[in-house]
Amino acid sequence: MYDDADLETIQDAESEWESETLEPVVERFGERKDRFATVSNLEVDRLYTPDDVSDLDYLEDLGFPGEEPYTRGPYPTMYRGRTWTMRQFAGFGTVEETNERFHYLIDQGQTGLSTAFDMPTLMGLDSDDPMSDGEVGREGVAVDTLRDMEVLFDGIDVGEVSTSFTINPSAPVIYAMYVALADQQGVPRDQVRGTLQNDMFKEFIAQKEWVIPPEPALDLVTDVVEFSTEETPKFHPISVSGYHIREAGSTAVQELAFTLADGFGYVEDAMDRGLEVDEFAPRLSFFFNCHNSFFEEIAKFRAARRIYARVMDEWYDAERAESKRLKFHTQTAGQSLTAQQPINNVARVTVQALAGVLGGTQSLHTNSFDEALALPSEKAVRVALRTQQIIAEESGAADIVDPLGGSFAVESLTNEVEEQAMEYIKHIRDLGDGSVRDGILQGIDDGYFLREIQEASYEYQERVEREEEVVVGVNKFTIEEDTSPEILHVDEAAQETQLERLERTKAERDDAAVEAALEDLKEAIGSDENTMPAIVDAVKAYATMGEIMQVFEDHYGAYTEQIGLA
Repeated sequence: MYDDADLETIQDAESEWESETLEPVVERFGERKDRFATVSNLEVDRLYTPDDVSDLDYLEDLGFPGEEPYTRGPYPTMYRGRTWTMRQFAGFGTVEETNERFHYLIDQGQTGLSTAFDMPTLMGLDSDDPMSDGEVGREGVAVDTLRDMEVLFDGIDVGEVSTSFTINPSAPVIYAMYVALADQQGVPRDQVRGTLQNDMFKEFIAQKEWVIPPEPALDLVTDVVEFSTEETPKFHPISVSGYHIREAGSTAVQELAFTLADGFGYVEDAMDRGLEVDEFAPRLSFFFNCHNSFFEEIAKFRAARRIYARVMDEWYDAERAESKRLKFHTQTAGQSLTAQQPINNVARVTVQALAGVLGGTQSLHTNSFDEALALPSEKAVRVALRTQQIIAEESGAADIVDPLGGSFAVESLTNEVEEQAMEYIKHIRDLGDGSVRDGILQGIDDGYFLREIQEASYEYQERVEREEEVVVGVNKFTIEEDTSPEILHVDEAAQETQLERLERTKAERDDAAVEAALEDLKEAIGSDENTMPAIVDAVKAYATMGEIMQVFEDHYGAYTEQIGLA
């Protein structure tokens, strides 16, 4: 964007500034530390000038909002058209309690629902499974059958609300229940809106929740993509989730690279299934973490859009703009929350949320200040939601599209993050001999991702221990007094309530219909058919989550990670 003569003039002026203005001050007063770096340990310069972005081509690398490569945003008006979806995560205890929280959040101005499930549901287990004892309703809501889904959305029109489901191994069953619920409510399937996480690559890489091995798990993910393309075209069948990769300890660059690689792996698998890229790619969505390093996070989001647009065009021959326009949800960093002085988390979440907005997110979850201690209380959830509303309505951040675009620092960091992320993505592609999907499967098998994240996590913790990385209230500015707030307690009776409902549902259902539906599912798996129609029929017969997932486990076997840590 600058000619050589201009750059030379700026370089000469910068050298003069350094010798005459900067050096005397540094010699006299010094600086706070010898090295300045992001949370991900990406070193940042003292000052950025046009010389740092001298190779930037405005039209090729930035362009305009709503146009390729979407660096400046996926839509031309961004938040001047409408603000991001405010989608607070909710789920605990019984479905009745979670339904009550849903209604509360809607009344408080939330514009989308986001469902948290308990561990048994996430793992495809019923509440009456011995492995579920003590975990039912603890860290999310228990959903065993369609009856639970009916109560969960009592008084909520699924044709009017967009709902996100954070679930993976058993995601197809939850999706089938939501489709069945829409059928019950008389909502046409083509009007059903929402997002299913359904990201099994991420599970094998970082979060470690699985039932069956990676390859059949991938087949099941693609079953959902194929079925939803035909039946629920407004529903996002995958939310490719870097959030959990970052929570496991990755750097921002690793989070970006591994997440985009996962997305490209799903694209390849769907195309191998025979789907046209422009049929399904517009409904793929992404889910990123937003951590403390303000400018690094903004750069990450901008780089994500640019990489995605170029790769979808050059590697997969996508033609529709919607196929190359990366859309993503953001959640503030749970890993950054502290149990010490928890009210400090309000400030952390605010900074992170603002970075997500300035980075151009399409929806946002702000963590509650008490989440390092327990599931969020009603008060804490309200503060988290109000944080978003203040940013949207009072800060002015939503009034300018990509307000940091053109910043020498932000553009330089965007280029650096993009370059490093692409090195990772190309390495993964090489692992698969030209296939990103096969590279991911190989990387899972040989422990590549585990080692990369483990090393990054260890290095970060070492910096915290050495106090090179300051965590306010933990290794600096500590106090002795008890600062714990009142926290939410899940009633132990929740498990008993859930078990009673499950027992009643099993007693009232048609056992012959359940058995027939499960047999149809077995046949679909054995004949390599898309399993989603059979799963929908099974949930309509009130087959349980555990019964359905057991069919898959019986056919494919249970997966056990075999990776060594050498």
